Amino acid sequence: MSFVSIREVAPRDGLQNEDPVPTDGKVELIDALSRTGVRRIEAVSFVHPKAIPQMADADEVWSRITRDPDVRYSALIPNTRGAQRALAAGFREIEVVVSASDTHNRRNLNRSTDESLDDIAGLIPLVHEAGGTLEVIVATSFGCPYEGDIAPERVAGIVARVRADGADRIAFGDTTGMATPRRVRDLLSEVRPDLLHFHNTRGTGLANIVTALELGVTEFDASAGGLGGCPYAPGASGNVATEEVVHMLHDMGFDTGIDLDRLIEAAELAERLVSRSLPSGVLRAGPRTRLV
Repeated sequence: MSFVSIREVAPRDGLQNEDPVPTDGKVELIDALSRTGVRRIEAVSFVHPKAIPQMADADEVWSRITRDPDVRYSALIPNTRGAQRALAAGFREIEVVVSASDTHNRRNLNRSTDESLDDIAGLIPLVHEAGGTLEVIVATSFGCPYEGDIAPERVAGIVARVRADGADRIAFGDTTGMATPRRVRDLLSEVRPDLLHFHNTRGTGLANIVTALELGVTEFDASAGGLGGCPYAPGASGNVATEEVVHMLHDMGFDTGIDLDRLIEAAELAERLVSRSLPSGVLRAGPRTRLV
């Protein structure tokens, strides 16, 4: 049975798009997710509180969670200052985002894509000297709400640059849910990432994951309940729901190491924390059935 690795992103990517959730709730969610068997959790981001007030308590959340030794926890950072904060807090798996779309990068980070790449080049030795790894997430890899289609060659050029600068891992982000199996094939035939992050805005998330699996990618981001999106991309709501992804993968014969029942309980907790129904079809489907 082949193993597929899931990184759970609800605590960061999911909650950053909601009204601020109390620190106690964030800690409870991360702890619940840590008990599901998921191997990786994106726990917090270290950004300026004026930019993303939902993540203003990142240090406190990280200090209070019950860390499972079998789980790898990571933090997202926007710049050098964020990296310094994350490393000081004890994180050694760091993620940074750059957009393939220059317009989206300016909306998201207030600078051009090239300026972000220059900053990342300086971040890599900083993280490495602290014994950490840096993953570069290329946002809007499959399309941009401002610029439309993104040429695969544009993404490939960014990947070549950051790999040459020493980045440890590469991820592609489907920031607005514009990806389709055709776009996935076109991009992955040009350049291959370590991990893929799909949204389900247009209902193609699971199909895109199946396509990527057929092309050899076995690492994906997903968010409990389908929580999350991007505050700087209109219409970008709807990460793929972790429980939908796990349900599908288990039925296809893949191993994720995740207990689906516990995962559903964590997604139900996420619903309570944000006080609204989440889009996950598994949560809406009635009595749960564990696939074996």
